[in-house]
Amino acid sequence: MMQYSWTAIVTIVALLVYIGLGLQVAKARGTSGIEAPAMTGHPVLERAVRVHINTLEWLPIFLTALWLFAIYWNQKVAAGLGVVWIVGRLLYSSGYMADPSKRSTGFLIQALTTLVLLLGALGKIVYTMAVSA
Repeated sequence: MMQYSWTAIVTIVALLVYIGLGLQVAKARGTSGIEAPAMTGHPVLERAVRVHINTLEWLPIFLTALWLFAIYWNQKVAAGLGVVWIVGRLLYSSGYMADPSKRSTGFLIQALTTLVLLLGALGKIVYTMAVSA
């Protein structure tokens, strides 16, 4: 399993980013004075919650695609693409928190990276099946 160390590290960093975004929600709660379970009432809290939830929505797709790409193609390339995804999520977060209209670049980076991982894995799996048939 050591051959997937880079992919494992990127997975852990992605999860740490998710935890950090959760802490961003907690900070926004403290700043706004809005206690749980309320999710609305202050724009900064609402943006922080949306960034956190949107990241959670993308994590299963990204992590599955990341690992399948690492297994079927190349784990270092997968890890590199994973770093690009993380950067995209951080850009999405900072853009969204500053002004929701500034989230597009980060969102596009992470979405396209996920698509490359997903379709790359699928293509290699189908190719491998066809060659071995």
